[in-house]
Order: sequence, then C-alpha cells, then structure tokens
Amino acid sequence: MAEKIIKSTFLSELLGNSDARKILVKYKIPCFGCPFAIFEMGKLKLGEVCKAYQINAESLIKELNKALKNKKT
Repeated sequence: MAEKIIKSTFLSELLGNSDARKILVKYKIPCFGCPFAIFEMGKLKLGEVCKAYQINAESLIKELNKALKNKKT
C-alpha cells in the first residue's frame, strides 16, 4: 500500500489492507458491490469515487492515513 493515501490513490492499492477496506465500507464506497468495479479497480481513484458518490474525501483520506500510521507503529 502507498506510504500516504491521497485523492489519486487507486482503490486497488487499498484492497489488500483489511483496515482500509473496513473504512471504505464504513464510508459506503459502493464499488465493492458493483460487478463492473472488479474490472476497474486499477483505474478508479479514491478522489473520483468520492466525488461521484458525494463522499467527504478529506475525512475519508484522513481516517485511512490514520489507520495506516497506526498499523506501522
């Protein structure tokens, strides 16, 4: 996974991290239930998905980075 999560981070980079996945589900990122998303995960950027579904990207990214930092310590 990336050192720091930003709006241009691809969803595919986050899927291997169970903490990140839980946070994405908490924010109701709909891509996990979409049958077409499996083919597009490597192209979907976090910021674009947030914009498309009116999800607060700043809050989501802050929480993801906090979880990433906690996992490293």
